[in-house]
Amino acid sequence: MTDPAHWPERVAPREQEPAPEVLQFAAKVFNLARQGETGTLAAYVDAGVPANLCNDNGDTLVMLAAYHGHPQTVSALLERGADPDRPNDRGQTPLAGAVFKGERAVVEALVVGGADPTAGIPSAVETARMFGLDDLIALFEDR
Repeated sequence: MTDPAHWPERVAPREQEPAPEVLQFAAKVFNLARQGETGTLAAYVDAGVPANLCNDNGDTLVMLAAYHGHPQTVSALLERGADPDRPNDRGQTPLAGAVFKGERAVVEALVVGGADPTAGIPSAVETARMFGLDDLIALFEDR
């Protein structure tokens, strides 16, 4: 009998591509976050979709909801355990994205949800300074 430890080639198992239905479902969930469909998205997370699900760019559901200006969706995801500081593949956090987009209500929801204004590259504080958004910097200091 051949011992697998002595095989000439050791090949790591390949990751399997998700089934097309899984990819379609994931796309639907990401679109719910982008569109601010809070109730439906919250129901999916309650049913088992990971609150920190991220796409191929590392954008989480919170990042997508924040960037597209949906404070209620952001709050619902944070209440279900989503990480407010998880950066995407470019080092950007949801809070910095919301500052960049000028989404004050989203910024407030993230700060209330525990987001760190100094996290990420650039951070939300650095982003606010770049754009002269002193009112948001004051909001960070109030927390």
